[in-house]
Amino acid sequence: MFSALGSVLHARRRVGLLLAVLAAVLAAVLGGTVQSKLTNGLSDYDDPTGQHAAAREVIEKATGIDPQQGYALVVRTDGRIAPEGERPRAVAAAVELLDDRPEVKQVIDYKSAGDPALISKDSRSTVLVGALRPMTEAESKTAEKELQDAVDADPALRGRVDLGGSTISMVQVGEVTTKDLSMAEGLALPVILVLLFFIFRGGVAALVPVVGAVFTLLFTMAGLRTVMFFDDVSTGALNLAFALALGLAVDFGLLIVSRYRDELDVHPQGALALRRTMATAGRTVLFSGLTVAAALAALLVFPQPYVRSMGYAGVITAISAVVFALLGLPVLLALLGRRINALAPRRWQRKATEGDSAVRRWRRIADGVMRRPVVVAVGAVAILLLIASPILGIRFTGSDASALPTSISAGKVAQSLEKDFEKPTTAPMRIVLDTAEGGAALDEYVGRLKDVEGVKAVAEPVRLDSAHWEIDAVLGGAPMDTAAKDTADRVRQLDAPARARFTGVTADFLSQKDGIRDRLPLAIGVLAVVTLLLLFAFTGSLILPFKALLLNTLSTAAALGFLVWVFQDGNLGYAAHSGIETTTPVLVFALAFGLSTDYNVFLLGRIKEVRAKGADDRTAIAEGLALTGRTVTSAALLFCVAVGALAFTRLVFVQELGLGTAFAVLADATIVRALLVPALMALLGRANWWAPGPLRKLHHALRLDRMEAAEPEAKPRPVTEPRVPEEPSRV
Repeated sequence: MFSALGSVLHARRRVGLLLAVLAAVLAAVLGGTVQSKLTNGLSDYDDPTGQHAAAREVIEKATGIDPQQGYALVVRTDGRIAPEGERPRAVAAAVELLDDRPEVKQVIDYKSAGDPALISKDSRSTVLVGALRPMTEAESKTAEKELQDAVDADPALRGRVDLGGSTISMVQVGEVTTKDLSMAEGLALPVILVLLFFIFRGGVAALVPVVGAVFTLLFTMAGLRTVMFFDDVSTGALNLAFALALGLAVDFGLLIVSRYRDELDVHPQGALALRRTMATAGRTVLFSGLTVAAALAALLVFPQPYVRSMGYAGVITAISAVVFALLGLPVLLALLGRRINALAPRRWQRKATEGDSAVRRWRRIADGVMRRPVVVAVGAVAILLLIASPILGIRFTGSDASALPTSISAGKVAQSLEKDFEKPTTAPMRIVLDTAEGGAALDEYVGRLKDVEGVKAVAEPVRLDSAHWEIDAVLGGAPMDTAAKDTADRVRQLDAPARARFTGVTADFLSQKDGIRDRLPLAIGVLAVVTLLLLFAFTGSLILPFKALLLNTLSTAAALGFLVWVFQDGNLGYAAHSGIETTTPVLVFALAFGLSTDYNVFLLGRIKEVRAKGADDRTAIAEGLALTGRTVTSAALLFCVAVGALAFTRLVFVQELGLGTAFAVLADATIVRALLVPALMALLGRANWWAPGPLRKLHHALRLDRMEAAEPEAKPRPVTEPRVPEEPSRV
């Protein structure tokens, strides 16, 4: 199939180019509006199926207030604020400003609430809370801008008021994310372009992944626009698409271009070289891309739109990259022919043979590993387990205003509430009871709530409607601190007089964490089953797929342990945090698992090919590692640069995703792929390729064991002028 595809694309290369350009134009038209339709609101990170969402719905219907939205304004004054005295001028102006806003349903300050805890410890600042009606993302952005403009325009407020709260913080998180990701891409792009020239060994060849990334991204944007007809897509999807499109374009481009160059040295006829390239590297690319798509498809089972959007982006990007690599790239190579080596030193244009220094170096590594496979395997596993060990103490946290730098107003407000005020009463835990009865039962429950360790205050029960009551409990510590989360968990475990549902920043986080935990087994099951099926189809072995699952899990665990050591424990110059953002391990696991399988397919494909030519297992392993070592490490290096640049952003959860994925890819391409895989394969020998008889027959019946490289090998022939006529294509 792949040989025939190569013949058709070579024979119809000009038509293929026109079709590719037309497809790219259509994709650009369809996907051109994607960015303006992406979402980045509070609901993107929420679990709509959680019990906290039901509690919010009850409150919203009864009061018209959306508990997920809210303003928190910190107002500084020249003198000390007296709880019983008149409001200072700045405070009165801020209260009036909020009262006049159409989205504000209720304004709470120290005077209206009779709560001196809303005044700072030094009595020179106070916090005002604005309860809001439900707002769309666009309305939130407009309101944030209007509110900031109003503060700047009022002499009584200018320089004295900082805007914060959940609504403001989410708008500002989106702004910071967009700005920082643009900065990260700007830092990474020059480095990537320089590396592409050296890794692809020439100027023309280096443009191949750039073209591939552009085509892949256009197709991905068109795919995401299609998804938007039936589901929301978060901003994070496009950020992932940029990094993954470049990474997979490099992976697939490097594999196919390097193989095409090798085949051109043996078969100057372009059609034959392209057929052999597609029969080997093309087949590998198909299975490689499908394994990446399968790993990221596991994210689609999670209810959070942000996580699900990353799944959409990952699947569509992987499939788009495969489509270009199998249809667009061969057309490009057919048109270029030997010009693929243009703008490159002559020594870079040689076939990767035993005389190549990189091949010799990787062969020495392979030989050294297989001489002492037990020692190498035990040592590599020990290193990975040591790196992974901090995962035993992993804690989870959510993303809120505290993730913003203090140079941003919402981040400054969050820090002020934590340090300057006695109790953060701006985000109480709201308990909704499904009961029409009040009286002694509620009073007794309130009493028991006050006795819960960590609860600082409990408000009197408030009737929401004929069937619901609300009780607010103030928890000690910042909403995302470990102490507050432990207290909220104790409150949730307390026996209530009726069905109780909980909302508020801390309670919402716990509910979302439960939602991820509940769906994690399904996601892992989807990932494992699909990966096993694809690797079995690719290798015909039952042992190699299970070994790949084990090794991928090991390298991903090491990446998560590294994240805990860096961000939770505070190392490498990063401040210690209360935990790892809840969605980060899921995203890192899916990305790292998919890319690890991608590199594994590269290696196994070459080993299987050499073995099919009659080589013994050890020779095939050494040859496979020698011929793919440079490709895998180069691809991993470029991907690490692309995603590692995210470590320079200002948002912790973005830093975690970038650094965690980069470390996982780096560990897999070095410790796992260069040491552990060849060591284990050498130990297992022929058992690597074992499968039960019925499965072997099925594999053969489906023609999955056909390598399709039927053309005989030939000795290299120099290409002289005039050029040798190309062999007629056979369609």
